[in-house]
Amino acid sequence: MLQDDFKMIGRLSIAVNDEVVREIPNLVVTDGKEFVASRMKDATTTAMSHMAVGTGSTAAAAGDSALGSEADRNALTSTTVSGADIAYVATFAAGEGTGALTEAGLFNASSSGDMLCRTVFAVVNKGASDSMTITWTVTVS
Repeated sequence: MLQDDFKMIGRLSIAVNDEVVREIPNLVVTDGKEFVASRMKDATTTAMSHMAVGTGSTAAAAGDSALGSEADRNALTSTTVSGADIAYVATFAAGEGTGALTEAGLFNASSSGDMLCRTVFAVVNKGASDSMTITWTVTVS
C-alpha cells in the first residue's frame, strides 16, 4: 500500500525595529487548504497578496476565515519560493498596525478574501513610531 502524508505547516517570525520578538507556529485553515487545491487545478483563484494583524485572542481554528479583530492589512512586500517553502513578507511601517497585537493572517485580497493561515500569539506591542516586519513561511511536506 502506498501512503503519502501531505501536510502544510507554517511559522511566523515577527521583528519590531529589526529585532525578532516572536517565532510562532501557525495553523493552515480549511479555506487555505481549499485555496491550495484550487491553485493546483488552475490559476483562477487569486494568489496570496496581503497580511493582516489584529488584537483578537480567540485560538486559531481550522474553520477560521477572518481575524478575530483586524487592526491593519498591508500588501506583501515579497513572496519567495524555495523548494517546498514559500516565504511571505509584509512590513507595517510607523503608524500602521499600532497597538497590542495578538494575531496575524495571510489573505488573497486587500479586504475579505480567502485566508490561508492564522495564528494567535502573546502580545507584541507596536508603538506608533515602530516598524514591524513579519516573515511567514509555509512548508509543504
